[in-house]
Amino acid sequence: MSSRRRFLETLSALPLMGGLTAASNATATAAPAAKGGRDYFRELGVRPFINAAGTYTAMTASLMPLEVMEAINYASKHFVMLDELHDRVGERIATLLRCEGAMVTSGAASALTLATAGVLTGKDQQKMVDLPNLAGMKSEVIIQKAHRFGYDHAVRNCGVRLVEVETPDELERAVNDRTAMMLFYNAAAPPGPIPDEEFVRLGKKHSIPTLNDAAADVPPVENFWKYTGMGFDLVAFSGGKGIRGPQSAGLLLGRKALIEAARLNAPPNGNTVGRGMKVNKEEMVAMLVALELFVKKDHALEGREFERRAELVRSSAAAVPGVKAEVFVPPVSNHVPHVRITWDGGDEAGATAVVKAMRDGEPSIAIRNEKEALVVGVWMMQPGEDRIVASRLRQVLAKKA
Repeated sequence: MSSRRRFLETLSALPLMGGLTAASNATATAAPAAKGGRDYFRELGVRPFINAAGTYTAMTASLMPLEVMEAINYASKHFVMLDELHDRVGERIATLLRCEGAMVTSGAASALTLATAGVLTGKDQQKMVDLPNLAGMKSEVIIQKAHRFGYDHAVRNCGVRLVEVETPDELERAVNDRTAMMLFYNAAAPPGPIPDEEFVRLGKKHSIPTLNDAAADVPPVENFWKYTGMGFDLVAFSGGKGIRGPQSAGLLLGRKALIEAARLNAPPNGNTVGRGMKVNKEEMVAMLVALELFVKKDHALEGREFERRAELVRSSAAAVPGVKAEVFVPPVSNHVPHVRITWDGGDEAGATAVVKAMRDGEPSIAIRNEKEALVVGVWMMQPGEDRIVASRLRQVLAKKA
């Protein structure tokens, strides 16, 4: 039996605080291997951690369910024609998510690049070869100033220029014969002054395709069909966050003709802007299985479990004198319960020190801070880890607050 499992079983018989230090000594500093297997992370000197932060790429996002791993293993044992698999998986996903067309991409950023390329080139093979040289093509993408974000480079990869606007009137004045597309960043709605439905309406009024980056915006599951149903021509999602598919996979949903054009700019097609954005057969099948699991999941039941975990962490932290803790749900991205923690006299340096103490401790726990506030995400924890996090956090805060 693994040392991690022994630690969890030992902890389950203990009060929240009592015995934690002694039990922690039994925990290995690296994730144990499966029985009889190699401990690759220990061999490499890489230290795993309990994820009490969230689905961040730098923290390897989420863990895939057994059924998804079985799909990967199944696909690894067979050869198929990649385009045929792309077609069939895309058709199945489009039906599942109630849209005209769908494709699996190499992450949400790849979906943004391929969506833009598809809009620019259509099915013109010469234009695909020419990208990012836009001679003879449209070259501007309209975006709200408040929607500029750290991933819009994925759109600019195609050579376009982003034109910033702040009001509906400015958007309409910005439209010209060079306008190729309108880009919406879902996590910034608000503070973006042009709401999603108005943005779509203006796009349709001027016959300009609209692309919505909703990478981290499931759950709720309804968002899979909310934005295409609203009228966005293309919508991008990450595959490895709340969906728990492969982290290196993503989704592009939308109008069938635009998905077909995006596909032509993607592997296995050569000499295209997306040639390096390869998706293997294992990721395609795994992404389909992850979506099937996600759509049929009892999200209400899972939500109650997240609330229980969050309240455990909150109450444990708030038991330390001078500490304030609250449960909150982000309005758009990562729309699940989190815990925000502050303390009297706390500052950004102090919060950063707590994050480091948690990461450096035993077992290693990843949380994050937003300036002077600690933020704990509970949805990537494995069963029993909420008690570990709550107790360790209380210990560390007692030394700081």
